[in-house]
Amino acid sequence: MKKLMSIWVFLLISSLITAQKVEYQTFIYTSDDLAEDIARQSEELGTRSYLGDLFQASLEAGKSIASGYVISFVDLGINTIGSLVTRNSRLKKEWEETVKSENVYTTQISTVSEVNDFYKETSFDGAMDPKGMRFDGIGCMRKEGNDTVFYISCHIDRSKINRIINHSKFELVIDTLIISPERSNLPNTSLNIPYSFDERKNFTLSMKIKLTSSWMNEIVQLQKDQELGEFNINIPVEQDMLDNKGFLRYVRNADDAPAYKVVGESFIVPRSFMGYRDENDNYRNSWGTGEYKLSIELRETCDLTDNYRKQWKEDRKRRKSMQQKKDFLTSSWQMISNQRWDELSQSWIITTLKAPAGIISKDVIDKLGLESTTTNKTATPTTGKVTSPANL
Repeated sequence: MKKLMSIWVFLLISSLITAQKVEYQTFIYTSDDLAEDIARQSEELGTRSYLGDLFQASLEAGKSIASGYVISFVDLGINTIGSLVTRNSRLKKEWEETVKSENVYTTQISTVSEVNDFYKETSFDGAMDPKGMRFDGIGCMRKEGNDTVFYISCHIDRSKINRIINHSKFELVIDTLIISPERSNLPNTSLNIPYSFDERKNFTLSMKIKLTSSWMNEIVQLQKDQELGEFNINIPVEQDMLDNKGFLRYVRNADDAPAYKVVGESFIVPRSFMGYRDENDNYRNSWGTGEYKLSIELRETCDLTDNYRKQWKEDRKRRKSMQQKKDFLTSSWQMISNQRWDELSQSWIITTLKAPAGIISKDVIDKLGLESTTTNKTATPTTGKVTSPANL
């Protein structure tokens, strides 16, 4: 009975956790061809001769996804319905304010650590030496099971390589898009209300990508978390732009003008100064491979349709019905904690169990060895057998 109850409670908790998580995967693209393109154009412009060495800068894998691939687990920013459905005064204005709050979803997708080196190898020429530049763009994806419900891929705009040569700056261009309003995070609500074009319009995906870096200069000054650039993407999606499965799918062919614009630019990453002694004990200057971080703010927005506004009374009833079903599960959940002193680790072990109050009876609490949440945290450590939380 105890095992069966534990499994049931675990499944309930797991279902709630799953409902409150969405996973975005971010990719860093690299390219060996990019260094050659920079070198080729620099020679055509008659710039410094050492840039010709870029032809041999890196020859390892062609265009690829870097090993700096990261996964960001992001909490859904769910808006609560609050007391709308339980109030006696149910005005259209209150309904509209609640529904409008569901028309915005925003989340931050940040890399956990430095994702990759901006350059393949160190330099002996300077902090802004583009030799061996391998960063070539960024991608972001969200999946539901095996289905890709969102994907965006941006690469360095090869038509503007001269920006790197002349100004140490680069721009991005969108190459691939997969967007589905019906599989988005809108409406941003804990209720099971799907996105509908009858109710919502003007779906827009926005992204703000920031590149930051930290480096040490030649006079031993640390430049920490300096913003090097920002890119903004704004993509409106109308129903007539979607295929028969409800997706906007876009792939830019080579040499095509981009259908969607990326606004902004970024400096290439400064290399960090590193002094060292060579095999003859001569002190020499060198600069590193360029450490950097990327962060993404993703935002989805939409508006209400006139038809939806006209049906506000019916929608309010629908929400009330759904809220009552939701409250049956959520309103009766309670936390039960137990604190024990572990003599081996000389520390307190806190065990927490969350389950519907109607299931956790006094008998179950006693069988699980759990005490109430009022346990005295300053109690004197006791001797005896300590039950591991894993065995509860």
